[in-house]
Formats: sequence, structure tokens, C-alpha cells
Amino acid sequence: MIVHASLLFAGNQCLLFLVVVLLHASAAIAAAALDNSTDLASLLAFKAASTTTSGGGGAAAASDNIIAANWTTDVPFCTWVGVRCSRRRPRVVSLNLSSFSLQGTISPHLSNLSFLSSLDLYNNSLSGTIPDALARLPRLAKLRLSQNHLSGPIPPSIFNNMSSLVSINLHDNNLSGSLPTQVMLPRIEIISIQSNLLTGHILAGLARCSTLQWIYLGGNKLTGSVPSSLGNLSELVVLDLGENQLTGAIPASIGNLTKLRLLYLAFNHLKGEIPEELGNLVNLQKLHLHVNGIVGSIPISLCNASKMIVLSVSTNNLTGPVPATLGKSMPFLQWLTMAENALSGGLDFIASLANCKDLNTIEVVANQFEGVLPDACGNLSMNLQYFHVSDNDISGKIPAGLGNLSSLISLNLSSNELRGTIPRTLWRLKKLQMMYLGSNRLTGLIPSDIGLMTNLAEISFVDNEFSGQIPDSLGNIRRLQKLEYLSVNKLSSTIPLSLWSLTGLLRLDLHQNRFGGLLPPQMAKLKAIGYIDLRSNRLSGNIFSALGELQSITYLDMSNNSFHGQIPQQLGRLFNVEYLNLSHNFLSGVIPKSFSNLSYVYSLDLSFNMLEGEIPEGKVFSNVSITSLMENRALCGAPQLKFPPCPANMITTSTSSAKLRLIKFVLPSVASVLVFLACFSLLVKIFMRKKAKASYKEEPPCLNYHRRIPYFELARATDSFSEDNLLGSGSIGKVYKGSLDDGLLVAVKVLNLQVEGASRSFDAECRTLGQVRNRNLVKIISTCSNLEFKALVLEFMPNLSLDKWLYSQNQCLTLLQRINIMLDVSLGLDYLHHQHPHVIVHCDLKPSNILLDENMVAHISDFGIAKLMLIDNKSTTSTNNVGTVGYMAPEYGLTGGVTIRGDVYSFGILLLELVTGKKPVDTMFNGELNLRQWVNNAYPIAVMEIVDNNILRTDFTNLQQHSDGVDILRRCLSSIIDVGLHCTKDLPNERLLMRDVVPRLQEIKNGVLVN
Repeated sequence: MIVHASLLFAGNQCLLFLVVVLLHASAAIAAAALDNSTDLASLLAFKAASTTTSGGGGAAAASDNIIAANWTTDVPFCTWVGVRCSRRRPRVVSLNLSSFSLQGTISPHLSNLSFLSSLDLYNNSLSGTIPDALARLPRLAKLRLSQNHLSGPIPPSIFNNMSSLVSINLHDNNLSGSLPTQVMLPRIEIISIQSNLLTGHILAGLARCSTLQWIYLGGNKLTGSVPSSLGNLSELVVLDLGENQLTGAIPASIGNLTKLRLLYLAFNHLKGEIPEELGNLVNLQKLHLHVNGIVGSIPISLCNASKMIVLSVSTNNLTGPVPATLGKSMPFLQWLTMAENALSGGLDFIASLANCKDLNTIEVVANQFEGVLPDACGNLSMNLQYFHVSDNDISGKIPAGLGNLSSLISLNLSSNELRGTIPRTLWRLKKLQMMYLGSNRLTGLIPSDIGLMTNLAEISFVDNEFSGQIPDSLGNIRRLQKLEYLSVNKLSSTIPLSLWSLTGLLRLDLHQNRFGGLLPPQMAKLKAIGYIDLRSNRLSGNIFSALGELQSITYLDMSNNSFHGQIPQQLGRLFNVEYLNLSHNFLSGVIPKSFSNLSYVYSLDLSFNMLEGEIPEGKVFSNVSITSLMENRALCGAPQLKFPPCPANMITTSTSSAKLRLIKFVLPSVASVLVFLACFSLLVKIFMRKKAKASYKEEPPCLNYHRRIPYFELARATDSFSEDNLLGSGSIGKVYKGSLDDGLLVAVKVLNLQVEGASRSFDAECRTLGQVRNRNLVKIISTCSNLEFKALVLEFMPNLSLDKWLYSQNQCLTLLQRINIMLDVSLGLDYLHHQHPHVIVHCDLKPSNILLDENMVAHISDFGIAKLMLIDNKSTTSTNNVGTVGYMAPEYGLTGGVTIRGDVYSFGILLLELVTGKKPVDTMFNGELNLRQWVNNAYPIAVMEIVDNNILRTDFTNLQQHSDGVDILRRCLSSIIDVGLHCTKDLPNERLLMRDVVPRLQEIKNGVLVN
């Protein structure tokens, strides 16, 4: 009985325990449900705030569809895309929506995700401010909001109230204001806030963050000095403060950072000397101090940095010699740039660089080095590609050993005091593309061996004392584009016929030599030529009429020769010429009336000839001065130039004098009638011209659609074209950011009218942009044009150019962004080629001409050399330029004609560049290998070996979410490469058309979004 009672009591205890456990479990379940509901509400609030679009298509809308379909309450939120929950409980610990094309703002409700340890919204289009409430996330270790459009200040609480934070990535936004004054981040390792609009000083309080390893604050507007307290950060590996407005000296305490690998202080206003203490940085690999105001010498102690790979101190005020043992102390050196200083002494340090087996670049131009180039130059690295020592006081001979540098691509020895002949060994440099020996005292002949250097694209021998003939073998250099610097020598004889077979030649400058003989008709083969300078030679004979076929030419100078005969009427067909000088010859006859068609000429000189007859009317003659026509035999007309009026009975044709005598003496009655009719016709013509002039105003064609903006408003908008507002510069002008009187942000493209091609480019761009309407073409807002000033006012693109994104250390494009950009570009080209009433060929498609708006939508820009196809829809038209090397279709250099398939080729190169991250003019590509061949060799087996590493880095998280993620990426890249290879086939007719490219890219994009 007692035993039974005991068992009963024990049973009751077990039951009681079970009840207690169940009650606790119920409470836990209820609490979990409550916590779940909080996380769910926070995620839904984020969804509502950050996926709002303004309608339309594009990647953002597609992302909306994915989130709308995936982020629903029908399934647990822990299964939503981008959401990761804890294994122990259904609480959100990670939110990763990087590269999702999100728009809208960041919801402050994210602060309710109390277990969140990682927030990654990298590479979207989010705007607004960073919510201060994020500082309430106690477990947050990773905060990555970089590459968005966030603005406003950084909340101080983020730097002062987040004890778990390990990394802050806010780079590439529009954040402004100063850095928070209080810093309390005991675990922080990475602070990356470069490429924003931050002002103020660098906080000395950062020195309290003893765990810091990476500091990126470059590309802002920070002022003040570099805090010496940063020298206390003993764990620091990277210190990037470049591209700011920092002043003062480099603190010696930086030398305490013995783990430092990268020190980037370039593009500031730093003064003082390079501290001796930097020699303590034994692990330093990259030192960038260029473009500052640093003085003094290069300290010998710097040689202690034995792991140095990049040493860049160009554009400072450094003086004194370079340490002779520099190369022996830095065996891993690859890049040495000391250009634009006042460094002096001998060049012994170059001999020490023979110890650097991976050396790629030596750049010491524009200094005061003297002495001779050491023979040890021949012992430099076989990997050396750039050897530039121009603009110094180097004397002696060119070392024969330079011919051993078999990888050399560019050799620049110009503007020194070099003497003697060119060593025959230099002609062994088969990979050499640029050879600059100008402005020295070199003598002798140009040997025929120069024809062996078949990869040469540019040759500069200007201002030397070369004599003899141009070797006939020069015609073997089929890649030659610029032969502009054989001028100012003592070359004689005739110009070899082989020279005229270089159909890819863009510039030819042979002025101030002793060339004689006739110009052959073969000269007309140079269809791509844009610049010819033959002045001050001994050339003679007639100017052949076929010269009028060179319709790409913008600069032609044949002055100070012995040409005679009449000026061919066909020269009036040089529609793109801007500078034309035929002065100081023996030309006779009348000025061709066809010259009235030369609407782009800003300088015409026909003086000191034997011309006669009436000066034609037209734009070109309304702008010339009397000095351009002086010292001729009997010119008349042009009363504004004070020439005598033409006789009333003057006949301004080329009729022979025998026929004139016949008219005068044999047919007087007929002559009287003809004179009467001629006068009457002339009066009618003058009246009609005046009437036409009164009703015609020379305005750019785009002004029919857009209001004009006066110069003073543009000056006010750009702060008098301040360098602070400079967005970029090109060959014919500069582009400034401006704010018009109504607050509209614009890009103002100001053309340099002194540069050949500028006026023509302005009119071409006006003509093209004025008649196109497409989302993916840059829009023209207005113009400002007069005789002294021409500017285009274009829509402002805050994300600048594709080139900036591809080759910036601070910016990176995901695969989806790259596909979106190429789809945008293809749509723009499809419009130009197939949808516009007149087919338009862009002619110069490249990354710097692809601009990105605030939503990363691509817009094709720079229509300065665009061509409108003939109305009868012929497939080709002549070009006055041939685009950019590397992107230019191969047939352009052969025929000088352009087609829409030339644009397709450029687009294909652009596709391959986006996949590989390699420029088509990368140093790895020589005469035997180009970008297309390199990609084709890897396709399809080894695609992953040539892909841009940035794609793998930015899409790594997405790859991890799929068991077959790598295969998905490989298939996608293979599809893109396939399109690129089909667009870049050698034969134009085998290439795709843009209307075929668009659906293929759309299909590729859809596949990426699905996965």
C-alpha cells in the first residue's frame, strides 16, 4: 500500500513537470510567433519602400516582378530570395539584395530585425538618406550600401553606437557633409566611403579604432591635413586618401604602419617632403603620391621598401638625383613613374632597374636628367613595354641594347640632345607600336629596315637632321596611322610611291624638308586621311584633280612649294576641310567657284600666287581677311576686302585668250548682246542672293527644336567654366557640369574651335541629335553658337561614362548591370540603323561614349562624326574620321567608307570588353593577337578563364545560392560572347544586324533574371 502511494506521488510529480514544460513551450512558441511577425512586417515595409518604380520596363521593373512574386506571405519569409534566417530560430540574420536594381528608399523599419548581422544592398539605385534607425541593430557586423544614389550626411550614430560593426561600405554614393565627429567602433576593420561628396577634415578619432585594416576615403572633397594619429593604427593594410583637397605634409608617423601595403595620397595639394620614415614600410607594395606639390628629394630610405610594385611620384616638385640603388632594392618593381618633376643628375638608377625582372613601365619624362643612357638599358626586363625618357637633357647616342627589349610597345626618347644614328638593333623590336625620336640631333639615313616593324602605328622623327630618302619599305607598315613627324629634317628626293599604299594613314606630315617632284595620282588612295602637311618643300607640277576625292581630310597645307597651273574645281568637294593653305606657289587662273561649298573652312590662304578673276561669294570668303588673298595677279570683287571691282565686261571663265580675241574682233555684235545678258543675269543673281541672305540665318539644325541659351547663362551655370565643374576633356573640347537659371543640371560641351574638326563636329552633332528621339540616346537641351564660341547643352548623366565604371578601382558592375547596359546600347543602335527615317551610323562607339543616368540606363553620346546615309539607302557613305583604334571596323582603314555593320563591329568589341574587362588596345594584344582572337581561342571551353574577375566577385553571393551557379554563369557568359563574336566577324556581310542582336540580348537577360 505504501509502495502504491509512493508511485502515485511520483506520477503526479512527472505530470506536474510535463505541464510546466508545455506551458514554457507554449510561451516560447507565442514569443517566436510574435518575433516572426515583427520580422515579417519589417521586410514588407522594406519591400514597399524600396521596389517602387516609375513605370516602364528595364531591370528595375523586372526586379519588382521577382520580389512581388517571391516576397509573399504564402510562403515563409525565410525562403524569400535574399533573406537568410538563423538555423536555431526563424529570425532574419542576413538580408542580401545586392545588384537587384532596387529603387526607392531604405525603410527605417529594418531596425526591427533585431537579429540582423549582415545588410547588403550594394549596387542598386536606392536614393534618399541612410536611416538613423539602423544604429539600433545590435548584432549588425556588415553594412554594405555602396554604389547607390544615397544622399545627405552619414548618421553619427552609425559611427558611435554599433559595437558589433566590422565593415562599413558606403562608397560610390552622393553622401555629403562631414564625417561624424565621434567614433566608437571597437571591432571595425573596414571603412570604405570613397567616391562621395564628403567635406570637412579626416577625423583624428579614427586612431582609436585599433582593429582598422582598410581605410578608403578617396574621391571626396576632404580638406585639412592627414592626421598624424593615423600612425597608431598598427593593423592598417590600406590607406586611401587620394583625390581629395588635403594640404600640409605627409606625417612621419605613417612610417609606423609596418603592415601597410597600399598608400594612396595622389591628387591632393600636399606639400613638404617625402618622410624618411616611409622607408620603414617594409611590406609596402604600392605608393601613389602623384599630382601633389611635394618637394625635396626621393629619400634613400625608401629603398628599404623591398616589396614595392608600384612607385608613382609624377607631377610634383621633386628635385635632386634618384637613388642609384633603387632597382636593386626593389626587385618586384613593375611600374616606375617620376614624370613632370625637376629631378636631376645622371641615369645610373636605370642600370639598377635591370634587377626588376617584372618591370613593365619606366616613365621619367619632363625632368632635368642629364648624361647618357647607360648601355645597361639592354639588360632591362624582357617584360618592359613602356620606356619614356623624353623632355630631359640626355645626350650621347641611343644605346644599341634597347633592341634587346623584345616586349617594348612604346619608346619615347624625344626632346633630348641625342646624337648619332638610329641603331640598327632597334628594328628588331617587332612589337613596337609607337616610336618617338623627335626633337633631338639625330643624323644619317632612315634605313630600309624600318619596314620590318610592321606593328608601328605612330612614328615621330620631327626636328632632327635626317637626310636622304624616305625608304620605299615604309609602305610595308600597313598598320601605320600617323606619319606626322618626318617634318623639319633634311630629307630629299621624291616621296616614295609605296607611301601612298598606306590606306589606313590618318595623318601625314612631311613639312620643311627637301622633297621634290610631282604628287602622283596614287595619293587619292588615302581615303581615311584627315591631315596632310607638305608645306615648305620643293614639290612641283599641277595639283591633280583626284585630290578632291579625299573627303575625310580636314587639314591640307601645300604652301611654299612650286605647284603651278590652275586650282582644280574638284577641290571644292573637300566638304569637311577646315584648314586649306595653297599660298606661296605659282598657281594661276581663277579661284574655283566650287570653293563656295567649303562651309567648314575657318582658315583659307591663297596668297602669293598668280590668281586672277572674280573672288567667289560664299561663307568661306565672307570670313577671310585680305592677307589670305594678297599678292596675286589680278583678283577683283569682294568689296569688304577692298579689292577693286571687277570690270563689267569681265568673263570669269577659263576660256583661252584666242577665243577672247575672236569674240572681241570678229563677233562684236554678239559680244554686245552677251555683255548685256551677262550684266542682266549678274544683277538678277545678286538680287536673289541678297534676298536669300536676308531670309537665311546660319544656325545649327537642332535649333529648330530647342531654345538657345546665351553665353552668359552658360558661364554662370558652370561658374565661368571652372575646373571644379570639369567632367572630362577630349580631342576637340571639354565637358562641364552646370546648373541653369531654372535649376536644371546639364552637361555643357564646349568645343575648342582652334582644333581641326571642331566646327564640323558641332554641326554634325547638332544635325544628328536634333532629329532623333530615343530613350537610349543622349538628349540635346540647347546650344550656344557664335563665331568665337560653340557649345552643346546636353542632359546631365550623374553616373558618367561606362569607361569610368569598367576601369575604376572604386566602382564595379555586376553581370546583370552589364547586360542591361548592352541591351540599352543595342536598342539605341537599332533605332539609329533601322527605325529612324534616315539611317544614321555613329562611327565611334566605345565605353567613353556610353553615358549612364541616375538609374544606370545607358545613353549613346558623342555624335561628332556620325554620318547620315544617303536618302537612296545606299549601303555605304564616306567618312571624315574612322573612329577609335581597337573599336574601328577593319574595313574602315581599307575603304574609308562606313556602314551600319561598322557600328555592329564596334558594338561586338564593346560586348567582349564588358565580359573580359580587357580593352582592345590592352598591352597583351600585339600584331599577332587581338581581343577577338583571344576570346575566340577560349570559347566555349575556357570561358571562365577569361571572364572579368569583377563579375565573379560581385556575383559570388548569387552563385552560392545555386548548386549549379557556376554552370549558370558559364552558360550566360558563353551566350554573350557568342553574340560578340558574331558581331565582329571580319567580313561585314557575315555580321549580325542590330535588329537581330536586341532579341538575343533580351533572351539572355531574361535567363539571368529567372536564375
